[in-house]
Amino acid sequence: MRPAVIVFICLVGVYFQAMAAETSSCMVGIDIGHDRLASGATSARGRTEWSFNFDLATRLYDTMRSNGLNAYLINPSGAQIKLSDRPRIAENAGATLFIAIHHDSVQPQYMSQWEWDGHTRLYSDRFNGFGLFVSAKNPAFDESVKVADDIADGLLARGLRPSLHHAEPIKGENRPLLDAGRGIYQFDDLVVLKTANIPAVLIEAGIIVNREQELEVSTPGFQQKVVDAVMAAANSHCHRLR
Repeated sequence: MRPAVIVFICLVGVYFQAMAAETSSCMVGIDIGHDRLASGATSARGRTEWSFNFDLATRLYDTMRSNGLNAYLINPSGAQIKLSDRPRIAENAGATLFIAIHHDSVQPQYMSQWEWDGHTRLYSDRFNGFGLFVSAKNPAFDESVKVADDIADGLLARGLRPSLHHAEPIKGENRPLLDAGRGIYQFDDLVVLKTANIPAVLIEAGIIVNREQELEVSTPGFQQKVVDAVMAAANSHCHRLR
């Protein structure tokens, strides 16, 4: 074997060893929002938010693991687990970053009725898009914002757009926008964010009461866009830990 080839192989080996060392020092705790009984929002066609969260979170977990990034999936069985326990589970597993996966709804005044599959359902096509949430009560707030910035940039680069409806000055909303262009909100009292001792971001991947977006977020293509954006942000987080 030529010396140049041997040197190249050695350099490749060193590179992958360095990458492995970098990623082994960090871990992403992925929380499947809600549970089977307290299942969150109901989609325009009657599907539970938890089922959307499960699909996206498991795809994210599987992709991270297959790409050599340490990840821990919280509550895949859908058992009832207290919100404050979810960050603890992640931290006890060694997580350095907490990501909560959710799908969104809107306030009741925006809802209308329609018939679907023999049932009267509620829907709202007024808003669509993603939202990202961080808490200033989290002790790693600055890093939480950096991760949220990176996720948002990845989503935007993949053609997704934020919804700003949580900033509306109405009951149940009025959340401060840290970055309107990126759809990043400050929501200090979200339990899974404020009780975490590690950087934490909650993702609302899309609005499932919107009839068109409900179908969109169910597709592998959409889910992969979210997964790729979170993966890139997680890798940047790992790099900052070096």
